[in-house]
Amino acid sequence: MRLAERVLSIKPSPTLAITAKAQELREQGHDVIGLGIGEPDFNTPNFINDAAKMAMDKGFTKYTPVGGIPELKQAIADKLAHDNNIEYDLNEIVVTTGAKYALHCLFQVLLNKGDEVIIPTPYWVSYPDQVQLAGGQPVWIEGKEENNFKITPEQLKASITQKTKALVINSPSNPTGMMYTMEELEAIGAICVEHNIIIISDEIYEKLIYTSDEHISIASISESLRNITIVINGVSKSHAMTGWRIGYAAGPYSIIRAMTDYASHSTSNPTSIAQYAALAAYTDPNSEVVIQEMKQQFAKRLNIFYNLICDIPGISCNKPHGAFYIFPNAIKAAKMNGFATVGEWVSALLEKEKVALVPGSGFGAPNNVRLSYATSLDLLEESARRIKNCVLTHQVVKMN
Repeated sequence: MRLAERVLSIKPSPTLAITAKAQELREQGHDVIGLGIGEPDFNTPNFINDAAKMAMDKGFTKYTPVGGIPELKQAIADKLAHDNNIEYDLNEIVVTTGAKYALHCLFQVLLNKGDEVIIPTPYWVSYPDQVQLAGGQPVWIEGKEENNFKITPEQLKASITQKTKALVINSPSNPTGMMYTMEELEAIGAICVEHNIIIISDEIYEKLIYTSDEHISIASISESLRNITIVINGVSKSHAMTGWRIGYAAGPYSIIRAMTDYASHSTSNPTSIAQYAALAAYTDPNSEVVIQEMKQQFAKRLNIFYNLICDIPGISCNKPHGAFYIFPNAIKAAKMNGFATVGEWVSALLEKEKVALVPGSGFGAPNNVRLSYATSLDLLEESARRIKNCVLTHQVVKMN
């Protein structure tokens, strides 16, 4: 049977693949530490679970408007005004089945065949495949390690062609945890306004920042930037609700209307019960307390784990500002163990030391690895010990 050409080039998500391999080894009885998956290890807060139960008890288990219940859209609009200083009407917001689907839906309604989307590297693994599924062409700009993995205005200017349709900005970033400053966003934004390039601002990690720096949404900088920006966000990371699958997009009415129409023929509405849970996440007074408690735990883990990883021979790392990943350069460690690539080294690390990392090749940075610290401090400390043991014990000895 011949499959559609648009799916033949799709690559499986490396994060999900490494997580599945780790689970397979666990089922075989191995003591595997998984640092691959990108989700908080905290349970969804009780007040959110209670809101979902109440919704079920009240019979809110039917279809809803495709773009989300009005109460949730209003809560999102209030959040964007309060947290990000951006005003949106309800018809400029669409609630989706996760932020990933918001991105998929957006690319589908934006791109024609051959349209170019500029994607800084390192990038979240799904951006390029989603662009290609929509008929677009990813164009890479390398966010250099010496610039905290961020692109410069000069790089952006050099990458623009007559086919350039959009630019993806992810701040704080998955996988690097780095953030753009106001000044950097202003410079990048000015170029996009000049060339009428749509900005896709993925802000899913905005609540998880561990420095004194403020998260800045590029859409908040000026009216001209608001008019060409689509903000992507959701409750999965901020409120430990990955499985609830509630995200949203906010932007110009014409684009949001098209996304809503597209969703009406694919997912229909997001799950009704999950929408009421998300409504509680955005309106309950306990919400900010929960976020701050989670942030404190992540910040503590980051500070300890970062120092442990930096102490491993052959590994260097820029300290991230947000999210819950570190993204060290491990090519020297790989070569010390006799491997030509970091990908080979990651496979050997899982086989020999039972630590699951995600190779940086999946993020457009083959010399790096992504480690999630969304797990207990005990496991993080043990994983660092195992990685260090691998490097020291197997130097220049190829593992079969």
